[in-house]
Amino acid sequence: MIIDAHAHIMLAVNGQTATGATTSLSWGRVRWGDDTIQLLPPLNKTTSFSAETLLAQMDWAGVERAVLLQGPFYGEANAYLASAVKRWSDRFLGAFAPDPRARDVREQFQQCVDEFGLRVLKFELTETTGLTGRYPDLDIDSAEFHWIYEEAQRRNLVVTFDLGKAGSASYQTDNVAAVARRYPALNIVIAHLGQPPIASPDDDALNEAWADQILLGRLPNVFFDTSALPAYAPDYDEYPYVLAQDYIRRAVELIGADKIMWGTDVPGLLTSGSYRQLLNMIKVHCDFLSAEQKAQILGGNAARVYWSA
Repeated sequence: MIIDAHAHIMLAVNGQTATGATTSLSWGRVRWGDDTIQLLPPLNKTTSFSAETLLAQMDWAGVERAVLLQGPFYGEANAYLASAVKRWSDRFLGAFAPDPRARDVREQFQQCVDEFGLRVLKFELTETTGLTGRYPDLDIDSAEFHWIYEEAQRRNLVVTFDLGKAGSASYQTDNVAAVARRYPALNIVIAHLGQPPIASPDDDALNEAWADQILLGRLPNVFFDTSALPAYAPDYDEYPYVLAQDYIRRAVELIGADKIMWGTDVPGLLTSGSYRQLLNMIKVHCDFLSAEQKAQILGGNAARVYWSA
């Protein structure tokens, strides 16, 4: 079984970040504050990526399941994800992205879990698009988060962190370690393989900070997904993304293949490669992995971590 542990769907981009609002335009473009960016390939007049579109991509590539995450850039889509999970319960697992400082965060939590059936909490902390950009003093091991972790552990939910770049305020390696130890029955996933310095592979300080975060995987309840790695590479590192492969190899050497899950971060990654290319980076080209290790990374680990309830 192949599982995409990190994907997104949306009918339109309608988010809010520290640098401004995000709004769908046309032909894959998005207005972000005062700028316009090419988020998706210019394939459709409407800049959207529906559940049906993701399923078509998955079927084309031979992917059975996907974890549908959320984040501030795309905008809140709890009801839409819930409808997709309900309609395709054998294919999708859904997440919500609570703001711990929102006045109604407890009500949102209850609705997303009890009414919508969403089983994953996604905290995007990045300074550019996430919570740390809005709240520079945010500490994920502070009291405002503890009740969330306690409820997530009690209800057998999964917590996924996007910790941003090494050296940034969001790269809270020590705080993740503290949370993982305090809540040992809570599965924690760190997105983007800890965002390795693919564009600066010779920067010793960044590599050390990245390795320190990867070593969190030696804790029994901490895992990583490989989403978005090609997007961190220089423009010249095209498919099959040999620089990204090298960091996957390093991570496997540090913590083992049983702690790593394949993910894409589509639709945004479709400007870096096709869905099949994002899969084949590991399925076809990571020759340093055994067949058993590939099976773990491509689906076995995600089934164990996300579908364990």
